[in-house]
Amino acid sequence: MIFTKLLAALAILSAAMIASAQQPGQPELRIEPANRTLTVSAEGEVSVEPEVAILHIGFETQPGDAQSVYADGTRTSNAIIAALKQAGIPENAIRSESQRLDRDYQNQKAHRFKLVQQWTVKTTPERAAEVLDAAITAGATSSGDIEWTVKDERALEEQALDRAAARARENAAVLAKSMGVRLGALIYVGNQISGVRPIRPMAALAREAAAPQPLSIEPNKVSRSATVYAVYSIE
Repeated sequence: MIFTKLLAALAILSAAMIASAQQPGQPELRIEPANRTLTVSAEGEVSVEPEVAILHIGFETQPGDAQSVYADGTRTSNAIIAALKQAGIPENAIRSESQRLDRDYQNQKAHRFKLVQQWTVKTTPERAAEVLDAAITAGATSSGDIEWTVKDERALEEQALDRAAARARENAAVLAKSMGVRLGALIYVGNQISGVRPIRPMAALAREAAAPQPLSIEPNKVSRSATVYAVYSIE
């Protein structure tokens, strides 16, 4: 009885040592001797060139009375949209993000306002600089943030998940072989997908600062990563 308890204690201690020996960033490999299972976690990542650029384009007027500010904002708004369409951007690729008439609180005595409007504009990464230049030239004074993405984000996530799942299975098979046991059936599997659209921020641009030539913009790659947690029986 004492010998059996000692063996169980040594098995638990061995499992704890295996878990504690993992280095940060490495897949976690852990044995559960009590229920004869093997737990594995692994990560897979995919990075591709972007297929879509989402530009954040907008402007704000100089402070003034509500009517004159609205009239000035209307002219600027129509000029920007006309410039985007002239640049070949289809109407369904332009979406209003926000528009508001803000009170100017810097001058407490006067009732002054400013009109603020923002759009998102979809185009190809190759045309991002050209489209941004057209908008700024037409009066877009607070523009420049760009999101880089792909047409099918779900497919990219699935690729990352496939890589993570394959790596988890490979790690489990290697560990089982090294410990002299046979890998059994999959008991449990879970996953987590992460990834953000890289955004290249730019400061607000004054209308007079529009350059004769478009800015040099280099697209960022789009990445998705997935982590798979799997529990196998061992025989």
